[in-house]
Amino acid sequence: MIRIASYIGLIAGLVTLTILIIWQGVGEIFELLIESGFSLLLLPFVWLPSFLVAVVSWYLLFPIKRIPPFTELTLALWMGRAINTLLPVATIGGEIAKARLLILWGRDGVDASASVLVDKTVQALALIPWAIIGTALLVYLAIDNELAMWILLGTLLLGLGIVGFIIVQRAGMFGFIARLVGKFNTSDGWGKITNNAHEVDSLVKVIYGNRKRFLLAIFWRTLGLILQTAEVWLACYLLGHPISLIEALMLKSLTSIITDLAFIIPNGYGVQEGGYIMLGVLISLTPEFALAVSLATRVRELIIDLPGLVYWQHVEAKYLMEKTP
Repeated sequence: MIRIASYIGLIAGLVTLTILIIWQGVGEIFELLIESGFSLLLLPFVWLPSFLVAVVSWYLLFPIKRIPPFTELTLALWMGRAINTLLPVATIGGEIAKARLLILWGRDGVDASASVLVDKTVQALALIPWAIIGTALLVYLAIDNELAMWILLGTLLLGLGIVGFIIVQRAGMFGFIARLVGKFNTSDGWGKITNNAHEVDSLVKVIYGNRKRFLLAIFWRTLGLILQTAEVWLACYLLGHPISLIEALMLKSLTSIITDLAFIIPNGYGVQEGGYIMLGVLISLTPEFALAVSLATRVRELIIDLPGLVYWQHVEAKYLMEKTP
């Protein structure tokens, strides 16, 4: 069901993106991008620090004596992010791939599964301070208090949903699902799966119990989101309409919140662009310029995410070849 919704979301997003480009003028938009030339290739590099900070955040969610090498975490996060970005998997498939990759590299499956589950929660929790920062700047710039109120309301609802998700995790979500499925599955191997599910639940509770590391993980994730502001600021500068860091922070924060809330649309196609147009106008960016900024930041998908997807296929193919007699 989620896969079908993701495919529908992908089609809807691409159609919306196409309409926006045609509506704002294909020539004007691509003229802005072409005039900037190869300088736009700098954007993925200023984004990289935010990625490394995300790796540090995930690093904190493993048992101290069983933390995988930083290189493995970096590669797994790179490939998982590429899957979530470029494939219609509702931002879930990449998380599953992260755990699977660590297991393929010989890491404990319980550690990998529990850390990925909590990391997904950390990612969601980081959106709350991120949204508050963007909303506060919207008010500070005296742009649109009514919009700020709606964003805060949406953030509150998001927070309530996350709290509910954490409660379900702490109550033993995996064990409950395993027992439920076990009633209809009488295979001999299901008992082992149920035991592993209970182990994952136990480790999840341990991770949450270490509040210092858990809160640090949220801090690093939030910092990573803030660092992504450099990408928007530089894109505006390279395209010929510099904006202040405060304006860039507000623009990046609120557009990314809008995009993340529409998670069913892969990579936020059309949603991100609509967000840039809506919010860019508030800081005196023309619609076609705001759309060009959004498209410029997508250069990262070609430079970083596409190779990540290709490398993931290489890793999986190598595993299958080694497994096949």
